[in-house]
Amino acid sequence: MRKVLLAAAMMAASATSVWAQASAMPSAQGDAVAGVDKGRQLMDEMVVALGGDAWLHRKDWKIEGRFATFYKGTPHDEVPQFVEYYRAQPFGERVIMISHFGIFIATNHADIAEVWTGDNGYEVTYKGSKPLPEKDVTEYLRRRQYSLESVVSWLKQPDVQVIDEGVATESRRLADKVSILTPKNDVVTLMLDAGSHLPLSLTYQWRDPLYKDLNTDVEQFDDYHEIQGIQTPFALTRLHNGDMVAQRFVTKVTYNPNLPADLFDPSRPLSKNTSK
Repeated sequence: MRKVLLAAAMMAASATSVWAQASAMPSAQGDAVAGVDKGRQLMDEMVVALGGDAWLHRKDWKIEGRFATFYKGTPHDEVPQFVEYYRAQPFGERVIMISHFGIFIATNHADIAEVWTGDNGYEVTYKGSKPLPEKDVTEYLRRRQYSLESVVSWLKQPDVQVIDEGVATESRRLADKVSILTPKNDVVTLMLDAGSHLPLSLTYQWRDPLYKDLNTDVEQFDDYHEIQGIQTPFALTRLHNGDMVAQRFVTKVTYNPNLPADLFDPSRPLSKNTSK
């Protein structure tokens, strides 16, 4: 069972060369500088809107909710519960899938867990753990590479360009469009609510290593709630090449609960307790 997580977004790498060519023209240099300054201002406003230092310095958190997956826009029948544990440093994530059944009285049962380390992923059951397929690990690491947290960390790097691309609409809302470009040609496009400055969507593209097709992944954020001073999206939707592939609906979030380190140890078996 595949995990639905907060993912990230990046626009076409070809935009880098377009930006370089346009900014080299004398008539465009003034506008280009102004666009970069406004872009960084918009990113600063986004971080403040998310919670500022409280959002930047989260140590760990626990998320509960339900998620759904789709195939060609059609949802699968099951909408299982999940409990997700996340640690910022050193990185670790543990996601437990929960089913609800019983002969006389239905109760919750922890079915399976996925544990993610800095460079690998594992499936964990009552019997132990085993590495996840390479394809799943590659997809997860890509989403993490372009996550909102990663994009914000790029701003500290030299030669990273942050460009204000003007006003657009996202989900029928007025939004500021910002592109972040790194020297490695990583490009992410963020759509920020023009009023609240909160992120509405994040987009990135990547080329299939086998078929060489260009793929576009989008993550949309909605239904924000302030939790412990941090604006948290309770609804997340992920799209791949225009098709909805997953949705996550959060019911409860706890920040900085000081999670035990062994939660992120792949060798720790799945507990019968649905929260562990």
